Amino acid sequence: MTLLLAGLVVLLAGLAGIFAVLLLTGEQRHAARTRRALLEKFRAVPVPLRRTELQVPFTERVVAPLVRRFSGAGRKLTTDGRIERIRVRLDLAGNPPGWDVDRVLGLKALGLVTGALLGLALPPLFGAGLRGMLLTFSGLSALGWFAPSLWIYQVGYDRTELVRRELPDAIDLLTISVEAGLAFDAALAQVARSSDGPLAKELFRVLQEMQLGTGRLDALRALADRTDVEELRIFVAAMVQADTLGIPVAGVLRVQSKEMRVKRSQRAEEKAQQVPVKILFPLIFCILPALFIVVMGPAGIKIFEQFRGM
Repeated sequence: MTLLLAGLVVLLAGLAGIFAVLLLTGEQRHAARTRRALLEKFRAVPVPLRRTELQVPFTERVVAPLVRRFSGAGRKLTTDGRIERIRVRLDLAGNPPGWDVDRVLGLKALGLVTGALLGLALPPLFGAGLRGMLLTFSGLSALGWFAPSLWIYQVGYDRTELVRRELPDAIDLLTISVEAGLAFDAALAQVARSSDGPLAKELFRVLQEMQLGTGRLDALRALADRTDVEELRIFVAAMVQADTLGIPVAGVLRVQSKEMRVKRSQRAEEKAQQVPVKILFPLIFCILPALFIVVMGPAGIKIFEQFRGM
């Protein structure tokens, strides 16, 4: 028995020694790898500063500092009401990444200066007189000043049209989800996950505001304020009224879904009726002159040759 216990002690001591040796060896290997990595970093050729700077996009290296410098001048040239309008336009455009009021004002001031310089430099190159210089100077300056606002307006208009186009399908899905047994918040999250586009982003923002402690009605009202879609405002007003009066949400959603489909059909019919009026001017100024030349051109040439022979 004594020999058995002694053998077990020796065996355990041997296993402990082997484990200690392996542990020390692993630590030494890790330390060696760390020293080797440090040596490789010291031996590596440093990247030139110019190459590092050139890897930054041109807009961040040149345009962004200029915009920041001109933002103060743009704010001085813009009234408070116009600044608030720019802020509203940015909300309608979905607040593009990196775009704020200061950047828009800086771009407007920078565009004004660039347009003025081009208006003074280009007319002498083409031999234009004083009148041409004044017209070019005024036109390019106005274009440089209003171009950022026009771009924001166009982005907001396109986004509004996308929201208006996606809204009927989103309300249909919301109605189906609520009638299937989901709560309104869970159905709203389901619609946001199942769709893609600006409306889904707005719904995600509503859910985030609700998670941060904002009430459902306040979050829905903020959603209506951030968009310029009349149908969405009507939907938000109906949901606020239903929540205030205790009306079942499923019935209100069913009515709103039906009205949205009717309005979409009416809007499609309206667009179809506008086609003849919109195609009138291209038809008169582009298609008909070319058609007259093709049809009447050979006859006119023959008539001219006949009368010239007389």
